[in-house]
Amino acid sequence: MPHVRSVSVGIWIGTGSREEAPQETGISHFIEHMVFKGTKNRSAEQIARSVDSIGGGLDAFSSKELVSYNVKVLDEHLPEAFDVVADLVRNPLFEEADIEKEKGVILEELKMEVDNPEYLIHEIFSSNFWKDHPLGRPILGTKQTIRGFDRDKIERYYRQFYTPANILITAAGSLNHSQLVRLAEQHFSDLKPRPMTPLQGPPRPHAPLVFRNKSSLEQVHVYIGVPSAAMPDQSRFAWLVLNTILGGGMSSRLFQNIREKQGLAYTVYSELMMYRDAGCMLIYAGTSLKSAGKVVESIAQELRRLSDKLVTEDELRRAKDHLKGSYVLSLESTSSRMGNLARQELYFKRYFSLDEMLESVEQVTAEEVRQLAGEYFDPKNMAVAMLGRLEGFRVRREDLAGPSLR
Repeated sequence: MPHVRSVSVGIWIGTGSREEAPQETGISHFIEHMVFKGTKNRSAEQIARSVDSIGGGLDAFSSKELVSYNVKVLDEHLPEAFDVVADLVRNPLFEEADIEKEKGVILEELKMEVDNPEYLIHEIFSSNFWKDHPLGRPILGTKQTIRGFDRDKIERYYRQFYTPANILITAAGSLNHSQLVRLAEQHFSDLKPRPMTPLQGPPRPHAPLVFRNKSSLEQVHVYIGVPSAAMPDQSRFAWLVLNTILGGGMSSRLFQNIREKQGLAYTVYSELMMYRDAGCMLIYAGTSLKSAGKVVESIAQELRRLSDKLVTEDELRRAKDHLKGSYVLSLESTSSRMGNLARQELYFKRYFSLDEMLESVEQVTAEEVRQLAGEYFDPKNMAVAMLGRLEGFRVRREDLAGPSLR
């Protein structure tokens, strides 16, 4: 990206929390924390100072299917920044004293998240929708698993997954490709290959109705979800258009109907959670107990409308333009483009140009959108999770059918 002065580099581990055994739940995230506690070459303070002192940003995150260590700096500081992030990935110490301290930090992080009702409802929903599969377990782990981590467990998991076949390096910005290749060789060429454990099989979605009472909450938090396509599926572009129409912005049907016309909720949206072999479309709303029934009825009505009637050409055009604009704007950031490169390689093993992606969005038809809605928005497949001061309020399966528009 010759018009910018920054460069973003990411070192990606192609394994996230879904490869953890039940007793290891949260260990990917724990390792992500631990590498910042010190390496063979730097103390925790030196790691923090090394990027701060050149005005850059060093970050990391764990998800269900990958872990990312990334840095963004001015182009002139790329060698130094690459050295720091490679050092984190290659040379963590995993000192016993640091492990014990970090348990306390992550337990506090877990408490903070559990105090957040949107996090809590998401975990309640996921654990029931992806029941008996690691995708349904929390990325952060549980109190029990976090307390059970020790150096042996951490080192064994680290050695198993931080291997050449499972490490990807991406970069975007003001950089020279051959320089980046030299840096990668310099820091990673001595890393010995090890056989990779076969990845776990696809999950089977479930459709429970789950109600959790939490009397301290002022709002009722509602999640409704249905299975959707996996990330590599060709129908993903039709799903993206469908999601945009349903609840992907301020002009979406859910926002306009539930918030603007009826004033039943402040926050209402839909989102897609796509994994390598499975997917889920989620609808979230935060509302009062008095309005909860009407919100569920209105969501069901919108799902039924999409199943029964073609969206108009005007609405389809707006959704496509919204998606295309989002793609283009996101790729103006070096860090977003670096992340986009990683996801394409990890999920598709190939690079899609911007024009190719825009053309795929453009090809989506109103009939494809209706077919997806008709196939997947079946009340039998809908999972519901509700959290709040419910006072016995329940949603029945028949409430999810919505009125027929035929």
